[in-house]
This record gives sequence, C-alpha cells and structure tokens, in this order.
Amino acid sequence: MSMLTPPGMGGQYRITGDKYPRMRPRRRRARLVLSAVASVTALGLVGWGTLQLIDVFSGGDKTAAAAGSTTECVKQAVASASPAAGPSAAALPKPAQITVNVYNATTRTGLAKDTADELKKRGFKIGDVGNAPTKFDQKVKGTAILLGPASALKTSLPVLATQLTAADQRTEAGRKGAAVDLIIGDAFKNLTPQTTADQAIAALANPQPKSSKKTC
Repeated sequence: MSMLTPPGMGGQYRITGDKYPRMRPRRRRARLVLSAVASVTALGLVGWGTLQLIDVFSGGDKTAAAAGSTTECVKQAVASASPAAGPSAAALPKPAQITVNVYNATTRTGLAKDTADELKKRGFKIGDVGNAPTKFDQKVKGTAILLGPASALKTSLPVLATQLTAADQRTEAGRKGAAVDLIIGDAFKNLTPQTTADQAIAALANPQPKSSKKTC
C-alpha cells in the first residue's frame, strides 16, 4: 500500500504515478499581486497629489510675480510709445521767428557782435547787441544765460538752447515782448557746431519714443 493511500481505503483508491497535485492555492498569489499593484498605484497618487499641493502653495508667489512683471512690461510699452515730456513740436518757432538780444557779460571785447553775427547766419533775427545789463555784467560765471518771458519757456528758449547747450535757461516774470536774451558768461568759448545744432532742432521738432532697457 502506498503511503499516500488514505487509511481504510485499501488499494482501491491508490494514487499511482510520479506526478502529484500541487497543494498551494493559486488564487492567493493573484491576490498578492493585485494588492502589490494597488499599493504602488496608491503611493504614486499620494506622491503626485503632494507635488501638486506644493506647487500650488509655492507657485502662488511666482504666478503673482509673473503677473506683476507682465503689468510692468505693459506700462513700459505704453511709456516708451509716448514722446518725452518737452515742448510741443507744433508750438516750436523756427529760428527766423525768434528775435535774440545778444549781451556780453565778460571783459572780452567784441564777443557779443561776433556771436550775434554767427546766430544771424544760422537764421535767427538779431535785436540788441552790446554789454550786459548791470545786474548781469561780469556776474555770469557759466557759459551763458538764456532769458525770456514765461511764454518762451517751451518755445523760443529750447530752440535757442540748441545753439548753446550748456546755457542756463531762465524766465523773467512781467517781461514784455517775445524777444529772448543771450547773455554771454565767462566760460563761453563758441556756439555749438551748426551741424550739431541743426540736428538738435530736428530732434525737438520730431521727438523720438523713449527706448526701454528692459525687454519683456
């Protein structure tokens, strides 16, 4: 009798052969595999959710900063499209429409006449030429003073200033007439080269947009 023959069965149900049935249940293995897959999936979802939360809480400032940067870029674009603040091109007179009185506040003789002659060649109308009034005589240490009525601040004075860029522009309250004064000071040497002055007048008449350093 075989050792695998159940007791009391005799030899009727003897198990023969060299192959025996496997006693390990297969369903348990499948359940283990499914459990492992489910665990890995759950861990993956938890990790992904954590990353999303971190991105939400840490990315808020970045999003706000990006929005602020975009707004600032828009402001810069609008500002760069607007001409620089200054005299209106339509209000600027031509040199032939400006009468200039040339006064010498230095001890150098003939300076007023020579300067007046050069301005006349450049198209300006010349009024009085001579020594500076007492309140300015030998008291102008800079290059020159450009003096005119309040109405000349954004009209005649900027145009005349193209001929002598280092001059100090001033207005005089209660001054009558449209003429402006060029009062030559001790630091004066020459008028601005005519080519440079002509370019400056053209720039006043056609102001260019401001260029933005920051690119968006």
